[in-house]
Amino acid sequence: MNNQSTSLRGWKLFGLIAALVVAMSATAIAIQPDLVEGLRSAVRATARSSFVLFLCAFTASAFAVLVPSPLSKALVRERRFIGLAFAFSHLVHAVLIYAYGQLNTEFWPARTVVNNIPGTTGYVLILLMALTSFKGPARLLGPKAWKTLHVTGMWIIAAVFAFSNFKRIPMSAWYVLPFGLICGAVAIRLVGKLAVANKRSQADVTAPSGQHRLMDRTYGQCRDRH
Repeated sequence: MNNQSTSLRGWKLFGLIAALVVAMSATAIAIQPDLVEGLRSAVRATARSSFVLFLCAFTASAFAVLVPSPLSKALVRERRFIGLAFAFSHLVHAVLIYAYGQLNTEFWPARTVVNNIPGTTGYVLILLMALTSFKGPARLLGPKAWKTLHVTGMWIIAAVFAFSNFKRIPMSAWYVLPFGLICGAVAIRLVGKLAVANKRSQADVTAPSGQHRLMDRTYGQCRDRH
């Protein structure tokens, strides 16, 4: 079991998730008799896979603090690759949207510049965050700017997901579920940050100076760098 879990780390984990996203998209297209409907199904499927992957990356640190377990620790450890898998899933999502728009000629004319602002903003941030997940670009950006980009980006993407699902609730009550999930994820992240702040505050009051470095190492693994 330990060897199996160790093998699904880093780029191997990313490769597995990426392969599943591609397979899911191909299956969604293949099972529909009409290509346009198949592309539409694949667009929806990749929207959901992106959403799930984002929730995992967004709440990883909070769960590691609030519910310490091997699973929550693994989420923190692999958060970078989960985030990159999210970016890949959303890239596939964008390609499918483009293909759908090419075949369904009514799609793009029905959209306005205002309609596209949230999605475009989200994609720009996803691209920047994915690029700066690598050492070279991150070093060029600098630690302070890196943290600002990733913290701001995660919150804006969360807001885009919340808005996108909320505005669709009148079309289908099903969208209440993802909207509730993203609101719950925001709450979990905030509670997790508050818990870390409280623990650090208590440590500053009660721990001798020699133990402060130990507390920093312990809680530093669970702090939100995003």
